[in-house]
Amino acid sequence: MVGIKSREVYETPSAVSLHAAHKALETLTLSKDQARTKARIAQEYADMVYNGLWFTHHRLDMDAYVSSTQRYVTGEVRVRLHKGTCTVVGRSAPQALYNYSLATYDRDDQFDHSAAAGFIDIFGLPVRTQNQAQG
Repeated sequence: MVGIKSREVYETPSAVSLHAAHKALETLTLSKDQARTKARIAQEYADMVYNGLWFTHHRLDMDAYVSSTQRYVTGEVRVRLHKGTCTVVGRSAPQALYNYSLATYDRDDQFDHSAAAGFIDIFGLPVRTQNQAQG
């Protein structure tokens, strides 16, 4: 905070491993918007803690948001530990947002492919409008 450097050691291999495993579960259970907002809050949270602002209402508010996002983050994660690195090699979550029948494009999937054309038209409308108006 004051800009001076100090000698500190931040080696926490178990915390790094747990963080990687937890993040892997979050990629299965959080929506895109939740994950993006949580990442922004994580940076704000780190700055706040570093600046000694732990006992603030702002921290409590951020805690409330993060706690809310975690209600479905549960499951199993397999990690490989090798020479100081942690790699996630498998994960599953009972309330994962991933649905194989919607994510594949084979004959037996459940995704209505005709819906894509309408979505592309609507989603692309602002781009077409700007291009027509401004070239």
